[in-house]
Amino acid sequence: MNEHRLHGVCALILGALLASMAPVSFGQERPARLIVTGAAVLNRAGTGLLEHRNVLVEDGRIKEVTAPSHLPVPADTPHLDLTGLTLLPGLIDLHSHLLLHPYDEASWNDQVLKESLELRTIRAVAAARATLESGFTTMRDLGTEGAGYADVALRDAIRQGIVPGPRILAVTRAIVATGCYGPSGFDPRWDVPKGAQVADGAVGVRRVVREQIAAGADWIKVYADYRRRPGDDATPTFSQEELNAIVDEARSAGLPVASHATTDEAIRRSIVAGVNTIEHGYDASTEVLTLMRNRDVVLCPTLAASEAMARYRGWEPGQPDHPRIKQAKAMFKRALDAGVTIACGSDVGVFAHGDSAREIELMVAYGMTAKRALHAATLTAAAVIGRQDDLGRIAPGYVADLIAVRGNPLADPSVLRNPLVVIQDGHLAVDRR
Repeated sequence: MNEHRLHGVCALILGALLASMAPVSFGQERPARLIVTGAAVLNRAGTGLLEHRNVLVEDGRIKEVTAPSHLPVPADTPHLDLTGLTLLPGLIDLHSHLLLHPYDEASWNDQVLKESLELRTIRAVAAARATLESGFTTMRDLGTEGAGYADVALRDAIRQGIVPGPRILAVTRAIVATGCYGPSGFDPRWDVPKGAQVADGAVGVRRVVREQIAAGADWIKVYADYRRRPGDDATPTFSQEELNAIVDEARSAGLPVASHATTDEAIRRSIVAGVNTIEHGYDASTEVLTLMRNRDVVLCPTLAASEAMARYRGWEPGQPDHPRIKQAKAMFKRALDAGVTIACGSDVGVFAHGDSAREIELMVAYGMTAKRALHAATLTAAAVIGRQDDLGRIAPGYVADLIAVRGNPLADPSVLRNPLVVIQDGHLAVDRR
């Protein structure tokens, strides 16, 4: 099946799922006006709570945040009484894979090689619903891992109201060098399908960037390092010239670039090329992290994925740290000490969809303040995707992506795990009160 047909198949599958996949309130018409009353509201700076505030939403955007005495509730205006709850902006995860599911259910190789595009797309619809219901209203999906352009179809289906899910920023297939991605380890006579799009040389990488943009990519993702053979350590896979060409071509079209990079040299090359974010960054040295800070490159540390991979290898909480966890903790401390901007990016899909809040919990457990960790999933993440002027805050003019939780996430990030209310674009998506 060619790539053009893949897009059409995914769209048809998504359209067929509406009846069975509706969340708590999906399908109800968005009210022109909505007033949320009584909650403690995260202030504009994200540093404290404003007690007993009313929030007026009009046409999907926040119109006013004020004391109840200044905003009475008209009898004909729908309202939500959230007295006793805390109101926050919708959360943002900048590293997700909606077309994957946890590796203890099926290995990555089996998902790429054995699961049909149709099954994977259906799973992705369920994953999108679980994501929205967990309070994450925006996701950057960093690669379909062999599922073509299914992320574009899912993004568009959510935009059109066909299925519920978060606002999606898609990268489509991602870019890898020849012999530097999986599935691997097969007899070299066989041309085994890959989990990303292969390209080499400055001309070749420019071509695939253009193809992915034409297919609907919002971001471009490159794997700047990877294993060359099963069992090998990761090494840089693209030259400086190739990485420069990827970033230059993407920027010509106005698109930013995310770089999967775990080795110090691949991270350095990516920064020099001008990428916007580094994904993982596990072996970044203090010198390279300082370069990241100076070049305003953002780190998405994917701590929750490291923990999940340790669990899959038999580690359990309470035991001495697994080597993967030691590595992630040490890198995260170096990044904090170097003053790198850190955003919430969990690599969900490696672990269960709907559990992205684990990344925020781990950032706090590994040394970040709860306030900064919440910023990483709101203000900081919104700035990374260029939406700092209308996402990530509860303030007039901002999109009405809102969640209500019981407790104070500035003191205890675990309260983010169980949102009682989720509002997306002014529409009540989930109400568990």
